Amino acid sequence: MTAPLAILGTALGAVGAIILALVEPFETHATLTPTGTIPITLGLRVDELSSTVAVMVTLVALAIQVYSVGYMKHDVRYPTFATLVGLFTLAMLTVVLSADLLVLYVGWEIMGVCSYFLIGHHWEKPTASAAAIKSFLMTRFGDVGFLFGIFVLGVAAGSFRITDVLAAVPTMSSGTLLTGSLLLLVGVVGKAAQFPLHSWLPDAMAGPAPVSALIHAATMVAAGAYVVALLYPVFLAAPLALDILAVIAVISMIGAALAALATDDLKRVLAYSTISQLSVMFAALAVGGRTQAIAHLLSHAAFKALLFLCAGAVIIAVGSNLMSEMGGLRRRMPLSFLTMTVGFAALAGIPPTAGFFSKDAVVAAAEHAPNWFVFIGLLLTIGLTAAYTTRAWLRTFFGADRDVREASKIMTIPLTLLALVALLLGFVGLWFEELRPEVVSAALSLVLAAVGALAVFMIWRRDPAKDPADALGRLREVFGSAFGTDSLYERTVARGVMRVANEVARVDDSVVGQTVRGTGLGARALGGLLRRTQNGNPQFYVTAVLAGVVVIAVGVVILQ
Repeated sequence: MTAPLAILGTALGAVGAIILALVEPFETHATLTPTGTIPITLGLRVDELSSTVAVMVTLVALAIQVYSVGYMKHDVRYPTFATLVGLFTLAMLTVVLSADLLVLYVGWEIMGVCSYFLIGHHWEKPTASAAAIKSFLMTRFGDVGFLFGIFVLGVAAGSFRITDVLAAVPTMSSGTLLTGSLLLLVGVVGKAAQFPLHSWLPDAMAGPAPVSALIHAATMVAAGAYVVALLYPVFLAAPLALDILAVIAVISMIGAALAALATDDLKRVLAYSTISQLSVMFAALAVGGRTQAIAHLLSHAAFKALLFLCAGAVIIAVGSNLMSEMGGLRRRMPLSFLTMTVGFAALAGIPPTAGFFSKDAVVAAAEHAPNWFVFIGLLLTIGLTAAYTTRAWLRTFFGADRDVREASKIMTIPLTLLALVALLLGFVGLWFEELRPEVVSAALSLVLAAVGALAVFMIWRRDPAKDPADALGRLREVFGSAFGTDSLYERTVARGVMRVANEVARVDDSVVGQTVRGTGLGARALGGLLRRTQNGNPQFYVTAVLAGVVVIAVGVVILQ
């Protein structure tokens, strides 16, 4: 009964989100418990942004729940998995629809807890357990800044209600706005796996494929871009914060694309692509393209969910995550090949997929922005994205045939539907003027994508059995390790934390522990002395009583 209930619950959530998208914007709030200072309210805030994202979250979650029935059918912990997916979806809806920043933060943290359990679903595997702990610690580090950013803005506005905070932005000092926005960015960078808090996301691929699709497409990492868009007036009033966001975005998008170009694990390639594509959204926000960023968030949700679910089908068929053990799957798995081709095309920004329209809109917005390095970074990322996408496509589906079977129908139905959305969603965006393609930027994007794809194809064609990434030479190891950031953190942050932890443990043992042990030994010694008086000899007891009486009598006489 677990699977039908999970699907039914998510389907009802999707219906509710669609109904909210059809009604006029509204906001409700209720103060249940007075705090004595700044009130905390429970309420629903529905506008064009929140309702659109809510529909995306629930529909992608529904596709993942249906897909998971086939993917997790032999997993004895499927009921726990389905429950956590539902809670994860509810937490993201709390973030999206909450009218109060502190309640939003509650949903933000519940997502972190759910991701910890879902990434570590196969806790018996050391890699999964380590990845869950790593993701939890790195995102919690960012969440500390996020919480203090909420406090700064809430105290300055005298309210944690989002509408009140946004209304109070013109009255806040520049220092308050900058401090609040920078603290919020710390949490956003951690949640969205942007440099320098990016290394947890590739390791999170130790979780099942549906978990990866959920985290990368519908929830978790997308929450960071949503929050910046939600509180965009705050960031517009603190331009330095947007400049810092632009620098982080450019570093992350290029670095992650280079890492994806050199990685052999298919899921890690998609993970690095998520980091890069989220950077594209942040780049749009940094140059004033709020609409373009949300459009790319929606299209990315569709094609990235599709890619991860297709990757799951391929991995089940082959029995490995490594592309070096794949190849030749297009004839044996025609539906997976077709749908994943659509997903790869959308990721690379090939028309007429949704990825082409949304990414071109971001490039067009950056073209006219004063931050010229954002525009250059986007163009370079387009070429790199087409290169690693082509490499993954060729390595997975071409080459010598393998004896594998197509995924079950319960898994391929969501793939087909997501492929249709990834193919057609871009045409919906044509209703918005900001999302209509510009000839120059679109042509430039296509040329760069073609160059990147053609370069990889020509290298692969020389020797289809050889990985095109080998052409990178010594740089492959550098790119594949994400420029050695994990090793750097291990040598600096991790060792520093371990030294502090060991020192704290030593002080705890030598001071606190010694005090506790000394107290115990003292009590034991005192008990030993008292135990001697309890020797079971009646004559001793009578003598002690008489002695006590004599002492009391003498004391009374003396005191009188």
